[in-house]
Amino acid sequence: MTSVSAAGHGRAPTSAQLIAAHRAGGREFTAAGVRSFVCEQGSGENVLCVHGIPASSFLYRKVLRVLAERGLRGVAFDLPGFGLAQRPEAFDYTWTGLGNWSAAAVDALALDRFHLVVHDVGGPVGFELCARMPERIRSLTILNTLVEVDRFTRPWALELLARPQVAVRILPVLPRRAFRLLMWRMGIADRSCISDAELDAWLELVRLADGGRACVRVARDLERTKAKRDLYVGALQALEVPIQIIWGVADPVLRIDVQGAQARAVTGAPFHRVPGKHFLQEDCFAEIGERVAALAMTAAARE
Repeated sequence: MTSVSAAGHGRAPTSAQLIAAHRAGGREFTAAGVRSFVCEQGSGENVLCVHGIPASSFLYRKVLRVLAERGLRGVAFDLPGFGLAQRPEAFDYTWTGLGNWSAAAVDALALDRFHLVVHDVGGPVGFELCARMPERIRSLTILNTLVEVDRFTRPWALELLARPQVAVRILPVLPRRAFRLLMWRMGIADRSCISDAELDAWLELVRLADGGRACVRVARDLERTKAKRDLYVGALQALEVPIQIIWGVADPVLRIDVQGAQARAVTGAPFHRVPGKHFLQEDCFAEIGERVAALAMTAAARE
């Protein structure tokens, strides 16, 4: 793994330096009255990458680089409550609320048309966009996410996170070592692709100003209803653009034989297996970027 030197002395960067570099590589913007942060790399057709929990735009930093190398403009913003975005107390952190905000963010960033990449609960948030503005989406790449949301049962880690009386006490004091172990167990297959400092940056970006309270609210307020499943299934099946699925086969959170099979059954899309766990953007970023670029070419040829 290539690391960035710290302060020009050849030392590996600290988590604070990584976050500072991340901040310096993006910009702030405001949508629907909420200040957020966006990373943009490259030029060409827009590729909007939507994160889930407990992530942020930091998750896509490697994917954006590959997209830029393939002649595309990768875009990843922080959803309210995550990363460098504001964490307003009076905000609707359901998929509906995050979808409303994301639609406003698309307008604020002047993304007239874009290729869409979704992951984790960023899937339902992105599917809200598919339902609201299908004419603006040029292609869709689905990474380990939920489609038949009413059939989803939280795994133990997410169930713990969804209990405010427990999580709001644990998150602010969770040791870095414990978070790293959890990420290696559930999120990342190839440990050589990410440093301890990068994982520490993940944790610090979750906690920041509110100690992770907004993240807990998102985990708690999952809209696992038949109405939402029908909305997302209908939107995906009505979408007249190329779709593909890329799945980390070792994901213990959203399993390939359950949620992966559901996504494939609903969309009928080509299904690509990669040797990752849940956060496949960390160790399978090259294949993700290349496949998104290939799908963008397919979409351009069809238009």
